[in-house]
Amino acid sequence: MSTPFPNKSPAANPWPKVRLAEVLTRVERPETPVPGKTYRQIGVRLWGEGAYEREPIDGGETKYAQLFRAQDGDVIVNKIWARNGSVAVVPESLAGCFGSGEFPMFEPNRDRLDPRWMGWLTKTREFWEQCDEKSRGTSGKNRIKPDQFLQIEIPLPPLAEQRRIVARIDALAAQIAQAQSLRHQATQEVEALLVSTAEKLFEPKQGWDIKRVADFCEPPQYGYTASATHEPVGPRLLRITDIQDGCVNWDQVPYCLCPEPEKYLLKCNDLVFARTGATTGKSYVIRECPKAVFASYLIRLRVRESVLVDYLYRYFQSPGYWDQIADEKKGTGQPNLNGSKLAKLRVPVPPISEQRRIVAELDALQAEVERLKRLQAETAAELDALLPSILDRAFKGEL
Repeated sequence: MSTPFPNKSPAANPWPKVRLAEVLTRVERPETPVPGKTYRQIGVRLWGEGAYEREPIDGGETKYAQLFRAQDGDVIVNKIWARNGSVAVVPESLAGCFGSGEFPMFEPNRDRLDPRWMGWLTKTREFWEQCDEKSRGTSGKNRIKPDQFLQIEIPLPPLAEQRRIVARIDALAAQIAQAQSLRHQATQEVEALLVSTAEKLFEPKQGWDIKRVADFCEPPQYGYTASATHEPVGPRLLRITDIQDGCVNWDQVPYCLCPEPEKYLLKCNDLVFARTGATTGKSYVIRECPKAVFASYLIRLRVRESVLVDYLYRYFQSPGYWDQIADEKKGTGQPNLNGSKLAKLRVPVPPISEQRRIVAELDALQAEVERLKRLQAETAAELDALLPSILDRAFKGEL
């Protein structure tokens, strides 16, 4: 990736470094909480990710005798987590929010310091390291005190130069955000194409049958109830949580005691199905596995005839399938399915040759989705590293 910066010596703009005490003033706008009055609350994310609005609180519910109002452009510090970059500049949208005394606020001298310059500084590793250094105390609590915070040094070019550089950073950051958005959008579009293609492919056509799962599968079977252990005392115990992104890392699957495992042993082409919780309805095809049984919150399906396991698995990812699951979820506090409900699910069944064609087409699309996800992960790392690089050069006078 080509650099957006001109070649310029770091010494080209030798700016003075000043202590924050020269450009920030501690400010308090106290208000005594009134029961029955609602107060907007402000929080500060770690690692320079900015301020955010927390849940509002009733004045009668806070433990603090006083709350302090934030204004646009204030620098707000989380005493406890400043060492982890929990410092921010208050945006206009959060003006009027309140923080406790654990969030001291400072007003900038706008004749010398542009709040946006300070905002970008809070996102740099050098600034975080200074916060960490100033937070260290003998008590072990590592809280930063306001007067210690004001001892931090920052580069301070003339105001006009601050504004020029901030405008440049803003423009480059917007380009990075756009690139990240386009990468994400491309993956979403291919995933949406996979869903819409599946919906079309599974629409019943002439010569197809509509069958219940019970028509071509053995009766659904619940898994084994046992405590998991990392000691190899018996077979592996496959749980819902072991299935992540359509994969199982068998080396991480725990063991269990199972005196008669034959009834629950998993075999190639078994299809296991989550029957409760947030993942209700998600399925996984066993390809290869060590000696393993499946846990009680999974249901196993074994196909008998007329339907390919891969075809059934693909149908279990389609909108037609999820619509049926959604119907089963209605009216319950927590999604839950059982074997009898699964057995009644309807599946469009074409001839075997058509099943193979549908599986091949969806497999090819899935491969493209995975390829784009890998590409997105690779480029995301590059894009994530670009902004810190921009900031590093900006505050050295190289931008």
